[in-house]
Amino acid sequence: MAFYVLNGVAFGCLLFVLASGFTLALGLVRVVNIAHGAFYMLGAFVAYSVVTATGNFVFAIVASALLVMVLAAVLQAGFLKRFQMDPLRQVLFTYGVTLIIAEAARHIWGGYPMLLAAPPHLRGVLLAGPLSLPRYRAFVIGVAAVLMLVLWLMMERTRIGATVRACIDDREIASTMGIDVERVLTLIFAFAGLLAGIAGAIGAPFIGAYQGVQFDILTLTLVVVVIGGLGSIFGAFLGSLLIGIISSVGVGVAPELSYFLLFGPMIIILTVRPRGLLGREDL
Repeated sequence: MAFYVLNGVAFGCLLFVLASGFTLALGLVRVVNIAHGAFYMLGAFVAYSVVTATGNFVFAIVASALLVMVLAAVLQAGFLKRFQMDPLRQVLFTYGVTLIIAEAARHIWGGYPMLLAAPPHLRGVLLAGPLSLPRYRAFVIGVAAVLMLVLWLMMERTRIGATVRACIDDREIASTMGIDVERVLTLIFAFAGLLAGIAGAIGAPFIGAYQGVQFDILTLTLVVVVIGGLGSIFGAFLGSLLIGIISSVGVGVAPELSYFLLFGPMIIILTVRPRGLLGREDL
């Protein structure tokens, strides 16, 4: 059981890197980004190609993050800002983007699943008494912990976070104070894309890249955000750990009940607390 829990924590930390970007895009920019799973897919495939060409995993993470960030910025500045506060058009547009990315990936990388080998220094197993954890999964946990701290400090303790909160709370007043609201929203959405690109790169040796992963990832991300609550970094972290552990334990112990164990908590939380465990009351 401890093995499944530890693996669930590692998987939950990967989900957090994804869900933190999604909750920022939806909770702050008010964009229902169905293409978030496709962003992960693109990041994973790009990381695979970069590592194959250069052998440098750090370079692969940077390349994936920057490529997806630029794509997200272009989509927001060029198209999505026209659909502000129009969820139906946002869903249709980003679903179309998902299909385009998936088809492009099929033509470029083929239809076969790809699993990137972990970097040599992150292979092997860490032992702590009777417990063991692959080094790479420990690395994913560390990345998620650092990212959560950085995001919290950025949103709560910096001028950037204050500017973002001002744009969200009252866009008209923020605009009269000289803040370029549209630019801020584009930067937030681009940052959400950067997080998805990072998740794709570090997820490539974990769950890999394959046709259909975009919808698998999107489903889990939606569940995490619903449970954790919109606009909450800690909520996304808590929801990610919960879903990661439930998913790992459910598949390992009772695979026939895995979907019930995954979606059951979401339905209960939606019923009892519609805004999620730690969702902001003003969203």
